[in-house]
Amino acid sequence: MEFVTETLGKRVHDPYVEESRCILIPGPIIVGSGPSGLATAACLKSRGVSSLILERSTCIASLWQLKTYDRLRLHLPKHFCELPLMPFPSSYPTYPTKQQFVQYLESYAEHFGLKPVFNQTVEEAKLDRRCGLWRVRTVGGTKEEETEYVSRWLVVATGENAEEVMPEIDGIVDFVGPILHTSSYKSGEMFREKKVLVVGCGNSGMEVCLDLCNFNAHPSLVVRDTVHVLPQEMLGLSTFGISTSLLKWFPVQVVDRFLLHMSRLVLGDTDRLGLVRPKLGPLERKIKCGKTPVLDVGTLAKIRSGDIKVYPELKRVMQHSAEFVDGRVDNFDAIILATGYKSNVPMWLKGMNMFCEKDGFPRKPFPNGWKGESGLYAVGFTKLGLLGAAIDAKKIAEDIDVQQKLLTLGRPQHC
Repeated sequence: MEFVTETLGKRVHDPYVEESRCILIPGPIIVGSGPSGLATAACLKSRGVSSLILERSTCIASLWQLKTYDRLRLHLPKHFCELPLMPFPSSYPTYPTKQQFVQYLESYAEHFGLKPVFNQTVEEAKLDRRCGLWRVRTVGGTKEEETEYVSRWLVVATGENAEEVMPEIDGIVDFVGPILHTSSYKSGEMFREKKVLVVGCGNSGMEVCLDLCNFNAHPSLVVRDTVHVLPQEMLGLSTFGISTSLLKWFPVQVVDRFLLHMSRLVLGDTDRLGLVRPKLGPLERKIKCGKTPVLDVGTLAKIRSGDIKVYPELKRVMQHSAEFVDGRVDNFDAIILATGYKSNVPMWLKGMNMFCEKDGFPRKPFPNGWKGESGLYAVGFTKLGLLGAAIDAKKIAEDIDVQQKLLTLGRPQHC
């Protein structure tokens, strides 16, 4: 930690705080060393602006490295997922594996000389309005020391998937088999020949079911809500890529009608499989509700063949079984919760109106949610994945660069 003090900031005597470890950072503080935080730091560095990245875990991209299953691949083609200023290696396939993506991120951090400070959990960040500086209090390190970092700028890069969502299910405490969130699931190896109930029908839930089948397990999928399932590719092209191109020329409703027509031709009527489509089209629903359509990578074929059973919403769980709202009861050996993640920003960012208390997302939707007041920024909350994070990272770096130059010249800022 002394290394950080000497290279990125300096120890200061602050009359406003009690005697404590306080480090002044000349550039912005970035909370989170996932793809969003790394992208922002790289964009800043390309402009000659240093930054400090704080990370609560022991590695960069901890969600990808520690909380994803082995078979995971990027669901979108790599050119939609690359971070600013550095493309994927040409040798990578169209849909890189989890291991390849992590290698890319590690190479990215090394290329730009990004060195996050690990084991630093942000307990509180707030603006000191008396001096116009951000105070970020962390706990961590070998001695669990408390440190306060001070900067003119704060970039929130903890993202949409900071904390697991653990649903309340009647009777689940009575279940005798293993219960785990997908963040702890690696492969179906430990579930061979077991009957497994997967709760949640997003991309993770659908893909975990497919993985379980590949290990000769017997998965069942709980589909509580309506869901759009689209083929990963249409006519040999990425469905996402086709959508992006068409949206340049046609309204979202027209593009949705095209996607649904093509999906029916490629995948058939998903309603018959228990996967009822919403009334809103997939893109319009994504924009209005933030609900991402599922890109099928082979799960539907397993549902059609009967290898994966589909059940409606859970009513309750018992010692060895589960009852569903349609009255059916079935026995299970394990339960996997594919119930997603949530933002944790309201837990530690205090006194600011930029983020919604309910969901932890910026109140302003994309493309205007990246900038708040008093040097506060957000990256990785666009609901557009890595592509949205890259767009915001560039904007943030440009904005901070302009402000820093104005400060150097001694001119007033116009934010």
